[in-house]
Amino acid sequence: MRRGEKAVLLFIALVVAAGVARPLLFGEGKHDREIPYFSTAAPSVAREAMAIYRQNGCKDCHSLWTLRDMTQAVPAPILDGIGSLRSETWLYDYLSSENPQDILPSRLKLKYRMPSYANLSESDRHILAGYLASLQVKDWYLEQTKQAEYEKLTGKEYGKSSKDN
Repeated sequence: MRRGEKAVLLFIALVVAAGVARPLLFGEGKHDREIPYFSTAAPSVAREAMAIYRQNGCKDCHSLWTLRDMTQAVPAPILDGIGSLRSETWLYDYLSSENPQDILPSRLKLKYRMPSYANLSESDRHILAGYLASLQVKDWYLEQTKQAEYEKLTGKEYGKSSKDN
């Protein structure tokens, strides 16, 4: 075996050993393998809401339970955990608004901004708002969810004062 080959094999062995040793040395975090998102909605409500979600192309921009059109590159907020950030009333008002940017300004280009869903039936808006409000995040992951939402909406780093940005 050549000297260069030995160096490459030694490097690979070190990387593998480090990967195996990391959990042993540092331990895994309490929540490393736990899914932080959950829904409190009844299965029938979830089915109805997901049908509305699919029919209206929400997945073209938003991610929800990993359902997203990966060909789209719109930086819209992830909807997992949105119910921990917004109330059902707020979500209903947002979906009912003729101009959602009046409620929550967007930094996105006009063609990528949240459209109005005021044209949906009142029943559909209530179902969707109720379901979105049911999408919760576990307490230990709430701060990361707030950070992701803030950074998507503003394009600024979370926790920095406005004078730093």
